[in-house]
Amino acid sequence: MKGKLLALIALVMLVGCGEKPESEHKQTLYVFGTLVEVTIKGVEKAKAQAAVAELGQGFQKMHQDWHAWKSGELVRVNEAIAKGQSIEVSPFLLPLIEQAKALHKSSKGLFDAGIGAIVGAWGFHADELPKGSKPPLDEIRALAAKKPSMADVVIDGNMVSSVNPAVAMDFGGFAKGVALDWAVKRLKKLGIKTAILSAGGDVNTLGEPKNRLWKVAIRHPKHWGVIASLELKGGENLHTSGNYQRFREHEGIHYAHILDPRSGMPVDHIVSASVVSENGGLADAAATALSVAGSKNWPEIAQSMGVKYVLMIDDEGRAYMNEAMQKRIAFEPGEPKGTTVSPIP
Repeated sequence: MKGKLLALIALVMLVGCGEKPESEHKQTLYVFGTLVEVTIKGVEKAKAQAAVAELGQGFQKMHQDWHAWKSGELVRVNEAIAKGQSIEVSPFLLPLIEQAKALHKSSKGLFDAGIGAIVGAWGFHADELPKGSKPPLDEIRALAAKKPSMADVVIDGNMVSSVNPAVAMDFGGFAKGVALDWAVKRLKKLGIKTAILSAGGDVNTLGEPKNRLWKVAIRHPKHWGVIASLELKGGENLHTSGNYQRFREHEGIHYAHILDPRSGMPVDHIVSASVVSENGGLADAAATALSVAGSKNWPEIAQSMGVKYVLMIDDEGRAYMNEAMQKRIAFEPGEPKGTTVSPIP
């Protein structure tokens, strides 16, 4: 698993961006089950190492307190909700809950961090891929029938509760984007002007190398290759959700980790969704919501979430995108198998 993650990180890093500056520091961290490669340019080694060490400490706290199955703060909040209790939440976790509620609303319910119990039932809560038989579908349907939703979560100052005890918050669908957003802001405060952070197929950028754009690749959803590339301005981020990243396989059937919160069932038509945005948390969540929306309804959800650049690939290799993304994307020879360009209202 670790080797594959390293290969993926190498894939989405710079692709032919030109001559390297004299100083460049690369270091790999681990958070949310993913290796994060941080590349800092234009500063001395000691300053870069100190900055990465600070990011590492922040990531570890996030991994502990934002994780739905570690012994941290989010677990305690979920336990209180299950008991019908209200609980005080720290300033470290509360903004994430607020953002999760906002993303649920803007996605019209297609991105829902309140379905942690369903995520757990499928086995997608652990850092490693789940193995063995799929869960009984009657169990999944029963959990979905309770309609857990971030809309049920009530925030009153720093107190959090839920009108539905079936809610169990899981931030795996956007916490990585939020973490990378935080890391970029922290690097800025430390006086670093040029950096790129790559985490399991997602990229956040800070500044531009020698006033050039960052050229990054999007992984092919069917194999360990590249399907397309594009250039990012400093401050733009590319986040991709794909059913090749986390999945469960049983009796030859591939069950994606991206779940439709309405049914609790895995998405099976869209295999990859990529979003470019200046907000990594938004891009991360939108890639999931658009996968759930599917090839017909994604423009409506993209508009509702304020997303301007979208690329999706379906299980037959057809690409769906808006015109603005079409102008930026460069596909590999022979890709895609078909193209549908739709306006975002």
